[in-house]
Amino acid sequence: MDKVLKISGKIIDVLGNFCSLLMILMIINVFYDVIMRYFFNDVSIGMQELEWHLFAAMFMFGIAYTLKEDGHVRVDIFYETMTAKNQALINIFGSLVLALPITILTLYYSWDYTFEAYQMGEGSGDPGGLPHRWIVRSVIPLSSLFLILAIFHVVVTQLKTFTAPTQPETGEQ
Repeated sequence: MDKVLKISGKIIDVLGNFCSLLMILMIINVFYDVIMRYFFNDVSIGMQELEWHLFAAMFMFGIAYTLKEDGHVRVDIFYETMTAKNQALINIFGSLVLALPITILTLYYSWDYTFEAYQMGEGSGDPGGLPHRWIVRSVIPLSSLFLILAIFHVVVTQLKTFTAPTQPETGEQ
């Protein structure tokens, strides 16, 4: 099981690095767009659309990485005072009861949404816009698959914590 956790963790870490690359590309794109607009009075609809495509991909793929790294928001004032086993129970419950069902629904409905855009060759409605809208739409089901992997990783990690023998308290003075 440790090997599976290690592999899934590495896959999600690569995804996190990919999100960093997307952010750098987005910053370069925005910088280019601002320079072109304000210094050369030249506007590119395609570059502006690419900004939100990169942002969408960075955000959607980042969800799985953030879940794996335990970076999502919670009410820490209560959570921090709990034992590791109770924290593990909350994480397992949240992953299986809250995150997994909505992720599966998102995956189910986004598959047709993406395939439909691909079949009809959907592109931007603006002149000079990006021609293949299915590419950005494909981020939704793909990120859902990565999120399912991250949920699996979290649940298995938390099960290990929950089933680990309790450490006896030492009476240090």
